[in-house]
Amino acid sequence: MNLLEQQLHYPFGETLPDTAKTMEIAPGVLWIRMGLPFALNHINLWLLEDDIETEQGQVHGWTAIDCGIASDATRDAWEILFGDLNNHLRGLPIIRVIATHCHPDHIGLADWLCSRWNCQLWMTAGEYAFARMMSASLPGADGTAMFPHFRKHGLVDTAMQDQIQERKNHYTRLVPTVPTAYRRLQEGIDVVINQRHWQVICGFGHSPEHASLYCAGLNILISGDMLLPRISTNVSVFAIEPEANPVQQYLDSLQKYLPLPEDVLILPSHGKPFKGLHTRVQQLQDHHAERLAEVKEACSTPQSAADIVPIMFRRPLDAHQLTFAIGEALAHLHKLWFDNILRRELGGDGIMRFVVK
Repeated sequence: MNLLEQQLHYPFGETLPDTAKTMEIAPGVLWIRMGLPFALNHINLWLLEDDIETEQGQVHGWTAIDCGIASDATRDAWEILFGDLNNHLRGLPIIRVIATHCHPDHIGLADWLCSRWNCQLWMTAGEYAFARMMSASLPGADGTAMFPHFRKHGLVDTAMQDQIQERKNHYTRLVPTVPTAYRRLQEGIDVVINQRHWQVICGFGHSPEHASLYCAGLNILISGDMLLPRISTNVSVFAIEPEANPVQQYLDSLQKYLPLPEDVLILPSHGKPFKGLHTRVQQLQDHHAERLAEVKEACSTPQSAADIVPIMFRRPLDAHQLTFAIGEALAHLHKLWFDNILRRELGGDGIMRFVVK
C-alpha cells in the first residue's frame, strides 16, 4: 500500500467479492466485481434493494448501478447471478438500471439488462446523448475521428498510429446498443431507492455529465469514476470537443463533495470501498497541481501533447493506454493555456505545440 493509500481507511480490508457473487456492505447494498480486459482489470457494480412504481404496479427488486462491458464474460457473470437468484439476489429481479456515465464499462450491458428485465435506464441527459452518439458511431464521435486528432497533437509513431486506427470500433464493440428511451437524472434531484433518498451530484471533466449518488441516511456515496482511491480519474481532451478544459471542470467538480462527511463510505467504480473523502479530494487536487507544474516546466520549449506523455506517464503504454495518456496530457496543456500561462502554435508540420508565454 502506497503512502497516499495509507492516509485512507478501507473498512473491508482486502476482502473482495468473488466473481459472479455478491457481498453485502450495508443493509440492502450489494457489491459485485466484474472483470475488464484492460490494465484496469475490474469494475465495481452495486445493487440496491428497491421498490418502484411501474405500469404493472409496485415492484420489489434491485436497482443496478452500472453494468459492465458488453462481453460474453460479463454476460455470463450476470447470468450466474440470475440463475442462482435465491442465493445471490434473494429471488428478486432487476427493476431499474442507473448508469453513472457513458463509458463502456459502465453502460455496455445497459440495453441487455433493461431488455432482459423489462426495466428503465436512468442517467443524465449529457451521458445518455453521448452514449447514443458513440454507440451509433456518428461522424465526429466515431473512432475514425481519433486519428487526425492525435496526429495533430504529435502522435507520429507509425506503428502506434496503425494500432490506434485498429481501435476505431472500440466503443461500438463494448457498447453495441443503448436503450432507445431513458429517464433523466440531473443535479440536485433525489432518487428514492427503498424509501431512502439518494442525492444526484453531477461531475464534469471525466465525462459529459457524470452522476454520483449520495445517501445521507446510509452515509454512503456511490462515486462512480469521480473519486477513486488508488488512481486519479482520467480527464482527457478528445476529438469531439477539441478545445475542452476538463482539468478545470474536474477540479471544480471536486468541490461539490466537500460538504459531505469525512467518514462517508465511498463506493468507487474501481478499487476498494474507502473512507477519507476530504483527504482524497486534497490528494487529487495536489496530484493535478504537481502535474501542471511539471507540464509548465517542460513547456519552456515548445511541446506537443505527445511530447508531454513520457513526462506524465513514466511507463510503457499500449495503444489503449496511450489514447487516454495523450488526451490527459492535452488536458493539462489546455488548463495552462486557458489560464493564459501557455500559448499554442500550429507548426508547418501540422502539429500543435504549447510554450510558456
